[in-house]
Amino acid sequence: MLKQFKTFIEAKALFGHGDKILLAVSGGIDSVVMSELIHKAGYPFGIAHCNFGLRGTESDADETFVKSLADRYHVPFITKRFLTTKDAKKKKISIQMSARELRYQWFEEIRENEKFTFIATAHHLDDQVETFFINLLRSTGIAGLHGILPLKGNIVRPMLFTTRMEIAAYATKHKLEFREDSSNADDKYLRNKIRHDVAPIFQKINPSFPQTLNDTIHRLRETETIFRKSMDETRNKIVKSERSIAKIRIRDLKELDPIDTYAFWILSPFGFHESVIHDILDSTEEDSGKTFYSPTHRLIRNREELIIDPLLTEKEQKQKDLIITIPENKKEIRKPIHLTFTKLSVDINFTIDPTKEVANLDLHKVTFPLTLRRWEKGDTFHPFGMDKKKKLSDFFIDIKLSVLEKENIMLLCSGSQILWIVGHRIDHRFRITSHTKEVLQVKWIGKNS
Repeated sequence: MLKQFKTFIEAKALFGHGDKILLAVSGGIDSVVMSELIHKAGYPFGIAHCNFGLRGTESDADETFVKSLADRYHVPFITKRFLTTKDAKKKKISIQMSARELRYQWFEEIRENEKFTFIATAHHLDDQVETFFINLLRSTGIAGLHGILPLKGNIVRPMLFTTRMEIAAYATKHKLEFREDSSNADDKYLRNKIRHDVAPIFQKINPSFPQTLNDTIHRLRETETIFRKSMDETRNKIVKSERSIAKIRIRDLKELDPIDTYAFWILSPFGFHESVIHDILDSTEEDSGKTFYSPTHRLIRNREELIIDPLLTEKEQKQKDLIITIPENKKEIRKPIHLTFTKLSVDINFTIDPTKEVANLDLHKVTFPLTLRRWEKGDTFHPFGMDKKKKLSDFFIDIKLSVLEKENIMLLCSGSQILWIVGHRIDHRFRITSHTKEVLQVKWIGKNS
């Protein structure tokens, strides 16, 4: 097995003798054999052990055993006790999920702090089989069927060449001591149920089933690579990004076939689950304005496009709702948007900048301090060119602003009167006329990002 171990590491380019490997060791037979093989192969390593405190004195005995293992190999030993049950309740997740998150986060902290190159886990071919069936039951699609990868980021799995039976035979032959985890016999866990009830049936039909399935997974992995490349090319064509905002033309989305698969690939990175994605696709036949939420993003159906933006944190929302006061001597503000303020005399050299990013206002009609705020329902102004009042909500409909664009509108005000809908239109009452002697020129430089 040692020769196969070395060959697998070299063939998959997992790590070299110049790397320092952190072994995740539970004390069970798999991680004990991995430790022995790493030691005999001559790779520099240390051992990390998680005590999740889920089995009382049994968990403490595991910790003591793993420490003795590290002492025998004369390698660094690091351990930590976790309040796993408390963490699971706090996050409202299963104990198994909590344990997984806690250990990988901690392993990565050790790797960085203690200058290890990689973290090695003892997953083997039988784990590959179990993971495949778990993902199959969860409907994860092709991405979930590629199984456990030998190398993913800083995680390596150097035991993925062998089976549980071969590991047991090696431990017996070399008289290796290890700890038995009593929870491995409990069929209330899905993985154990597959291990005890499902996998043996396939192995009875085909004794080489773990290796056969691993070969199939390898082909699925290659298929997934081709699939991902094609999907990414399509996503890059139809998803247009502007800063943190993504826009998708509904017509482009509808031209994709099969639309369900493409839509899942395009929208799932924004946190949308399959059931919500179906609702989003149905909404493309409805009126504009429908909104959908994921844990991280919001999607708005706006006329002929879908607009996706990240959800604001509580702090960001408070900052967004602030009213900014701008005194007369202020030359510039940078938050929440970047504006400059310049006073100009009207003379023979004066010219009006007609761009939407500039407001030219009659200085003597303006009352300081100015304020900058978000628009509110009921706001009115006199659009430039019109000597009568208009609701901002109606003005926004006229210029076809999306829900998201309306939310980000900023108003520059003088007292209770709106001077400028920033980036769109000034108020007619503050326009420059033949009687204007001084101009307040306000420039919108852009969002401060």
